[in-house]
Amino acid sequence: MTGRVAALKRYPVKSMLGEVREHIRIGPTGVEGDRRYALIDEETGRVATAKHPRRWSALLQCASTTDEDGSVAVTLPDGRRMPVTEAGAPLSEMLGRAVHVADERAAGAILERSDPLEVLEHGIDAEFDPVLLELGQGAPGGAFVDHSPVHLITTATLDEIGVGMAEALRYRPNVVIEMADGSEPFAENGWLGSEISLGEVTLRVTMPTPRCAVPTLKHGDIERLPDAVRYLLDHNRVEVPGAGELPCAGVYAEVLTAGAVSIGDEVKVVPPQQR
Repeated sequence: MTGRVAALKRYPVKSMLGEVREHIRIGPTGVEGDRRYALIDEETGRVATAKHPRRWSALLQCASTTDEDGSVAVTLPDGRRMPVTEAGAPLSEMLGRAVHVADERAAGAILERSDPLEVLEHGIDAEFDPVLLELGQGAPGGAFVDHSPVHLITTATLDEIGVGMAEALRYRPNVVIEMADGSEPFAENGWLGSEISLGEVTLRVTMPTPRCAVPTLKHGDIERLPDAVRYLLDHNRVEVPGAGELPCAGVYAEVLTAGAVSIGDEVKVVPPQQR
């Protein structure tokens, strides 16, 4: 199966808006500069993420960018821009909850995830108990990735859901793949164990990507879209190892060969039985 790299993205601060890139480097721990930082809730010690929208959805109104010297800056909804290392107090004030900025994922780091069905039925401000999940169970190193180092999705899947490239950020991928004409949506469902070559990089798919409430939320100027997950609940529930059947779109992957990737690079997906 062959395609090409249609878009490259990274998110310097977890659950904030990120960056569109022409080129990225992928190392053993994932996309360089991706999920380098996260906010930690002072009260619970857990990682702040819009997966718990009642508490943290406002983070999706903040932008995180990497400057030429490699430092990361945060821009708040009111336009204030500051180094991420100085953002703890302003973000605490904005969120109404004390947080601090962390630059490395601690062993056993936990986040809170709301059930997307409950969010759809009762709204983002409803009170219900979140599920606790350990970050980075499929990733070495200290980046604040949800599971494995790299996240990929195809344009056919985005089109089928009804968002297209314009709103791919709802699903927060690192790599968007445009597959050959006639490719089926949700082809990623069959990629478990496959090797994906793109640019200088080789990845191996570890699991389908379960979807939470995040795609339904407002992202910067892009308004809420309940159907961003509702379609998956109705049409693409996939067996996720250890978690049962969940609404999924895209896949997570581990890094076999590090290197550079650019827009337009050829993508080849090789199933395990063909290697």
